[in-house]
Amino acid sequence: MTAQQATATEHWPTGTPILWRYRANGAAYPHICRPVTVVRDTPELLAAWMAPGTLCARPEMADGTPLHREPLATRYTKPRRTAFTRWSGTGVLKLARPGEPWSVWLFWERGWRFKNFYVNLEEPLLRWPGGVDSEDHFLDIEVSPDGRWEWRDEDEFAEARRVGLLDAAQAERVREAGRRAVEAVRAWGTPFTDGWEHWRPDPGWPVPELPEDWDRPPSAGAPSPGTSPHPPPGAP
Repeated sequence: MTAQQATATEHWPTGTPILWRYRANGAAYPHICRPVTVVRDTPELLAAWMAPGTLCARPEMADGTPLHREPLATRYTKPRRTAFTRWSGTGVLKLARPGEPWSVWLFWERGWRFKNFYVNLEEPLLRWPGGVDSEDHFLDIEVSPDGRWEWRDEDEFAEARRVGLLDAAQAERVREAGRRAVEAVRAWGTPFTDGWEHWRPDPGWPVPELPEDWDRPPSAGAPSPGTSPHPPPGAP
């Protein structure tokens, strides 16, 4: 079943391939796209699985330097281009609740040894026929299985603020969202105690493909039923 076939109902059935995208900060278009498979979609939660080997779209510096290797002082000001690479990790389970300004990701080591939760501060997800869109807010929280936590990427958050990707009001909203997320971690309730670390993907699920029009506007919907998306030109 495609995401478009699922739009007749309010929620996507388990096993539906959708796109999980992030807009460039302050822009209307996506610059990150990760094909995922719906695990659960209810009024309370969207859970989606990004499988190992998934072909994703992401930005890199115009000279091919990965973003994390570019000096922070020029990371957000030098020209960029789109790269197409396959996810090399062990897969990521993403959990998001409607209207919440963060999503919670689960990471495993090889052999399904649970590694950690990761709270990604972001705009509440915007649903559209082909998937969900958001905007990353730089600041994150890493949470160990025993509930210990620490801020991540505070330097990136500060630099984004310095170069104008976040204004003062938005930066304060992000900080407030971060404080609320920390409260949720300290309370150690949903989703941290829901047993998601024991979840496993259906071995029969194919790895979703990255369509050529991965960056289409949300209003454009999903690929037509029966079409077979192809990786963009030049993709590995």
